[in-house]
Amino acid sequence: MAHLELIPKENVSSFRKLAIGSWKTSYDPTVYGTMTLRMDKALAYIEAFRQKTGIRLTVTHLLAKAMAEALRRCPDANAILRFNKIYLRKQITVSALVVQTDGGKVDLTSAKIDDAEQKSLRQIAAELEAAVQKVRQRKDEMLEKGKGTVQKIPYMFLNLFTWLMSFFMYTLNLDMRWAGMPRDAFGSAIITNVGSLGLDTAYVPLVPYTRVPIFIAPGAIKDAAVVENGKVVAGKIMNVNASFDHRFIDGFHASVLANTLREMLENPFEHFDKIDEVAPSLPAEATPPVSAVG
Repeated sequence: MAHLELIPKENVSSFRKLAIGSWKTSYDPTVYGTMTLRMDKALAYIEAFRQKTGIRLTVTHLLAKAMAEALRRCPDANAILRFNKIYLRKQITVSALVVQTDGGKVDLTSAKIDDAEQKSLRQIAAELEAAVQKVRQRKDEMLEKGKGTVQKIPYMFLNLFTWLMSFFMYTLNLDMRWAGMPRDAFGSAIITNVGSLGLDTAYVPLVPYTRVPIFIAPGAIKDAAVVENGKVVAGKIMNVNASFDHRFIDGFHASVLANTLREMLENPFEHFDKIDEVAPSLPAEATPPVSAVG
């Protein structure tokens, strides 16, 4: 008689297969941290931006722009390790994890924004929306080819496969698009909105094969008692949770990143696109009102 009654899971997503193939031991260099931000002004900015442009701006877009600016200010954090040597990236790319459903099967994939520090919120929102729709409608041919490749790998070879892909793409820095592996699919930092799941705090594990050293997980925006000018008042707050690779990001780097995010999200009218200078969108670009925490 078996110790446990088990049945094999069928229709495993490509993300889950990659996750299985990524971790082999409990030893890792991850550092976790959380900071709480006042979000009253950010929500007001998002509403003003939407009213002026009709564009579906969200907290994820603000974080993507702020994270790109943080990496511009702290280029040492925009790096990867190759042969145990730190290499700085020439480009700042921020990606967001996207939930993809198909026939009851849930998968995770990424949508990225290249040169995010150089782009306006309008550009970031448009690019991310286009990327998300392309991913969800399975029109990203390279991404679909890569997922197809992953699905063909037997479970017993998943650890070897993810190690080899990471070794070829990052350690040797080879273009593996011929094998269905997208070029720099995850970028410098990844944002995954755990607030959409109703969570205030959650820490995302670093995923070794991606070589991404920073994962940002914004939580749900909620009402809370806050101190303002010496008085306790009602306010909106959000936890920003981070996981980063301590092999080349230390407390100094983390403080620059954290202070930049706080500076920009708590004072959005001063640091993001000027509302008065943002041109209204054409009627075709308008979108219906949605939650500001996406």
